Amino acid sequence: MAAMSATNDELELFDNFRADLDDHNDRRERLIKASRDVTNLSKKTIFLLHRLMMEDSNISTVDNAPGKRAALRGREKLVEVQTIYAGLKQELEGDRFWRYQSQVSPGLQEYIEALGFAHYLEYGSLITFDQVQRTLADSQGIPYFPLTISDYLLGLSDLTGELMRYAISGISRRGGRKKASEVCAFVRGCKSDFERLTPYVWELKKKQYVTAQSLEKIEDAAYAIFVRSSEYDLSPEMLDDIVAQAISSYSTDGLSARSRRDFSHDNLEDT
Repeated sequence: MAAMSATNDELELFDNFRADLDDHNDRRERLIKASRDVTNLSKKTIFLLHRLMMEDSNISTVDNAPGKRAALRGREKLVEVQTIYAGLKQELEGDRFWRYQSQVSPGLQEYIEALGFAHYLEYGSLITFDQVQRTLADSQGIPYFPLTISDYLLGLSDLTGELMRYAISGISRRGGRKKASEVCAFVRGCKSDFERLTPYVWELKKKQYVTAQSLEKIEDAAYAIFVRSSEYDLSPEMLDDIVAQAISSYSTDGLSARSRRDFSHDNLEDT
């Protein structure tokens, strides 16, 4: 009788283990799916921001109207992401966030990249840690989950790649040369500031290498345009037209043979 009672206790114990494992696996799968949804929505927001900025004839205005309009649309799109995170609040209560952080981080970093891009287009500055955390909180200001320094920094590091695409894609338009110079200085500052933090965030060192490549592409494009433009004693408007023709086949992924001949600058080739 005692042996049967002990067996029943063991079965009950293993049933509890099984229930805990099933609950863990189910929650993990839900968080992975949510993270993928967040990633997709964030990428769509980034594409939207690029498209909206390219639709304006003048990329740089005194009141920054194009950037403000794009940022507003981008934030409206990111409300969908914030709704997803609101629904995950109970899933990530207490210590659960730290247990499932690896499932949450990829989507969260993509969200920070998109949010940071919208913020830069409007204000020309880096979004702060507190500003990001406030977008991940309820109406009473209670966070859905804690934002880690590493996710914040890694998301911002990814932002430099989008800024490179933004600078190069708009360099041939009115105000694009000035904007590219501003973006170049901004990305250079980000790289310098992030470098001091690489010992504390191990993934940041690898991302710094990508940031350096992005910075080099902006510098090469800006340098080539400056050299080409200095050959002509023309008004800024006419120079913009010449630049547009010269860079028409330039892309963030590389240069065609025609572009390389036009610029006569070997370093413009994508590495």
